[in-house]
Amino acid sequence: MNNHPIVVVGAGSAGLMASIAASKNGAKVILIDKGDKLGRKLGISGGGRCNVTNAKETDELIKNIPGNGRYLYSALSQFGNTDIIHFFESLGIKLKEEDNGRMFPISDKAKTVVDTLVNQVKAQGVTIMTNSPVAKVLYNNGAACGVLLKNGQSIAASAVIVAVGGKSVPKTGSTGDGYPWAIEAGHTITDLFPTEVPLTSQEPFIIDRQLQGLSLRDVTLSIWNEKEKKLISHEGDMIFTHFGLSGPIALRCSQFVVKQLKKNPASSHVLATIDLFPQQTIQDVFDLTYELAGNEPKKAMKNVLKAVVPDRLLPLIFTMANIEDDITYDHINKQKWQQLAILLKALPVNVNGTLSIEDAFVTGGGVHLKEIEPKTMESKLTERLFFCGEILDIHGYTGGYNITAAFSTGHAAGTSAAQLYS
Repeated sequence: MNNHPIVVVGAGSAGLMASIAASKNGAKVILIDKGDKLGRKLGISGGGRCNVTNAKETDELIKNIPGNGRYLYSALSQFGNTDIIHFFESLGIKLKEEDNGRMFPISDKAKTVVDTLVNQVKAQGVTIMTNSPVAKVLYNNGAACGVLLKNGQSIAASAVIVAVGGKSVPKTGSTGDGYPWAIEAGHTITDLFPTEVPLTSQEPFIIDRQLQGLSLRDVTLSIWNEKEKKLISHEGDMIFTHFGLSGPIALRCSQFVVKQLKKNPASSHVLATIDLFPQQTIQDVFDLTYELAGNEPKKAMKNVLKAVVPDRLLPLIFTMANIEDDITYDHINKQKWQQLAILLKALPVNVNGTLSIEDAFVTGGGVHLKEIEPKTMESKLTERLFFCGEILDIHGYTGGYNITAAFSTGHAAGTSAAQLYS
């Protein structure tokens, strides 16, 4: 034990929570951030509304954190989503539950959350240093002992908590600063890749912007491997862009596209399919559309199907099915109409990748979890060194899951550092 403070580097979700937890447990804490304000990424999360956690049961939470979510069982058992909800409500932030368990402040303003966390950090006596980029973590005899700022100032520490995030959304300060510090301490950094990121495609109808801006609601997007095995499906909303596919379900599928392309580097693309009628079978869709056509036998099919299929999609689907879009009921070829039904259930889009890691909402990969104690977030290789938040090899879907992981691991790191070394 010594009289030096615990130094927390990075004032995002994990760093703010680590500072609060450490100071609450009696530690002197210095919170250091290279930016001019705290909680920058938190301030733009949830579309500027800040989705602070998700109300689902723990097992469901874990399922929505496909990047090593099971690792979080220990941290979540100490400070899980219900604890996060109680924490914010105890600070006067009333929350509301929206679709799929997402929890938002009733103010619908991320600023409410950021200001409250920052005020709590200050109220607990944490020393805050902004505009203070850290050059490196200092080590001595196999233990972290402080940090060196880029201005040459060194700060001694009883323990160092690294909470600087990944490489996603660099405008908020997440530029991968912590990876070299982890490597110097002997840690492995697993391959970094973008997750929760829009998909790119070189399909002609994407390149010529035929569908740009078209939103689809309550559809299913599936990703397939080279053996035509389904890797993942997500139901919800998506949008066609000038470069490919975006929207919630496209973002959720992105990590599977990245992994499949890496697994099969000889392939230039991965097959995605869009199911416009996820609750119905191909036969149901055939019967529905055929009946609609029969009800208006003199009307061009492209006009009949507008009732159930987005108008802008119809020319593409008719072309793929090799059907003239002005054909009427009396001239329908049932075999071609069956093909149309198949396309409505599985419209193919060849995806050639994603936008960059800097364009992603979340970074995949990070500090190898086998080298981090799951209960305390302390390094197994270097004493007095802790990691929390997105720098770890943990990633979830959007919807409050990543921020839950950040708050939970931040709380574990702050509590443990204070109890062990203050």
